[in-house]
Amino acid sequence: MRFHFALTLWTSVCQAVQHYPAAWGHYDLCKFQIYTEEGLTWDYMACQPEAADMTQYLKVTLDPPNITCGDPPETYCALENPYMCNNECDANTEELAHPPKLMFDIEGRNPTTFWQSTSWQKYPKALLVNITLSWNKTIELTDDIVLTFESGRPEQMVLEKSLDYGRTWQPYQFYATDCLDAFTMEPKTVQDLTQHTLLDIICTEDYSRGYVWKYDKTVRFEIKDRFALFAGPRLHNMASLYGQLDTTKNLRDFFTITDLRIRLLRPATGATMVDEDKLTRYFYAISDIKVHGRCKCNLHANSCVFDKEKLGCECEHNTTGPDCGRCKKSYQGRAWSSGSYLPIPKGTANICIPNNIGPVNCECFDHSNRCSYIELLNTVICVSCKHNTRGQHCQLCKLGYYRNTSAELDDENVCIECNCNPFGSVNDRCNGTGFCICKEGTTGPKCQQCLPGYLWDDGCKSRVCDNELLRCQNGGVCVNNVRCSCPSDYSGLLCEKSRCEAELGGCRGPDSGAALPVPPLRLLLLLLLGSALLGGASAL
Repeated sequence: MRFHFALTLWTSVCQAVQHYPAAWGHYDLCKFQIYTEEGLTWDYMACQPEAADMTQYLKVTLDPPNITCGDPPETYCALENPYMCNNECDANTEELAHPPKLMFDIEGRNPTTFWQSTSWQKYPKALLVNITLSWNKTIELTDDIVLTFESGRPEQMVLEKSLDYGRTWQPYQFYATDCLDAFTMEPKTVQDLTQHTLLDIICTEDYSRGYVWKYDKTVRFEIKDRFALFAGPRLHNMASLYGQLDTTKNLRDFFTITDLRIRLLRPATGATMVDEDKLTRYFYAISDIKVHGRCKCNLHANSCVFDKEKLGCECEHNTTGPDCGRCKKSYQGRAWSSGSYLPIPKGTANICIPNNIGPVNCECFDHSNRCSYIELLNTVICVSCKHNTRGQHCQLCKLGYYRNTSAELDDENVCIECNCNPFGSVNDRCNGTGFCICKEGTTGPKCQQCLPGYLWDDGCKSRVCDNELLRCQNGGVCVNNVRCSCPSDYSGLLCEKSRCEAELGGCRGPDSGAALPVPPLRLLLLLLLGSALLGGASAL
């Protein structure tokens, strides 16, 4: 039976306030202590950092880099009054400069501060500007993205997102006074979306029509209206939204970014025709950008710190990494998993567990009690396999050993050493039956014997002669079993060739210079015997 370490009533109240979300942004405790029958221990919960203004942590980049006004100084006219041309921009004068940082400064200053582009002096060439906001960290959006323009809202604009630190981009939403003309898309609003079409990319005309810029300054990307498709109009049913975020990765990724890019394609003109005599009326000016969200920590951290110009989660649950996306080195007893919002109100922490949890969880056939999680492969492998085993589950024999087919996989003697002869084998490895790979002229299961024609001398070496099978001919003498030392009149591997055969006329030619071969002894005896017989016959 469990009972809380703190007062039960106070704990119940805290849980109701902290963990049953009436709005996007709770789950703020990662763990707390409780008493169990085994004593004081920790109870773990899914947790996430508080939502915050994320613009204080970003880096802004403009493309082209020289698109900001003031270099050289320039005078601008008001959009609604082409004859009111008293707005000056000078990058070298602080009170007249409009650098990018003024898109993120403190609001409420009088006069309003804003970033401003150069004017459309190169008309009809398009006035294109890319404003990239980078966090070098994965961010989860929790509220509408809001841009405030001081120059009239652009007639064409695209909001884009990246999930891989700006390497690739995909559109979030298109904005135009005429969606069909600008992007060949039917105009829609967020109210046209349903739970099934929430991820659709739409083009809206709600934030581009008209140029009464003193009153209609903002352009929005509606996050909360999309949340409301699951959580209800006032976001009272956050459990439904959390359930969808838990089970639908594409939905979770839709509200996740590492970078935002604002592509300004056409400034406000206030008319169907551009006044080419007053091109200084047309430019972009942004006084404020709002991006509310939180660090993505995979529900394994309740705080995120900004240190050395970089955001990072303060990971709990034995996790680590910028997004708490992997288990600590000594806590890889099972595969890493993100936390879960469910069940309400505490969720599921899915903590990383220690390595020494035994073979049941590691599945190492009793050859190891340690596992390691490989994030790239999203799998667990056994570490430090014993008994000469290897492999993901210590199910294979290491090099130089082969499987003992008479033993079970969890037997300590499951792998037998190959014992290949180091001189006769190519290496110390063998096949599944224990036979080694032999060098030329070598044979036997362990490569310890020589084939015919080879002689063992720290390995099998090719031999030409020996005293049993191969003899040197014509009086040749065998030297170290590897060559025949031939008499001067003979050559060849076995002294089988007479040297006179290579001369003109051959061995019996008149020009050979070779002496006639001496008849064999038996032939001489026969000749003498024949002569004697003939002499006896004549006498008779």
